[in-house]
Amino acid sequence: MKSCLAVALGAMLLTGGAAVAGDIAAGKTKAASCAGCHGPDGISANPLWPNLAGQKAPYLVKQLKAFRDGARQDPMMSAMARPLSDADIENLAAYYSSLK
Repeated sequence: MKSCLAVALGAMLLTGGAAVAGDIAAGKTKAASCAGCHGPDGISANPLWPNLAGQKAPYLVKQLKAFRDGARQDPMMSAMARPLSDADIENLAAYYSSLK
């Protein structure tokens, strides 16, 4: 029992307290609409737009939900995030966090 608790606590520390269980393949498919700004592999060619490759999944989930729900405002990102479901966001986060 203690080892299960230790593993769970360790996972929470590594992910910032939130587990993200998205589908990488589904996230890659969904990311096609992100590639115009953030690059086909999550590396932006324009310094105005951030690289998404290698970002921590919980961070990406938090930011995408903030754009979607209006807590964070940007004309382009808010419009892109508005139609995303929670599953879409988790899949995108899983995909981008899997990249180097």
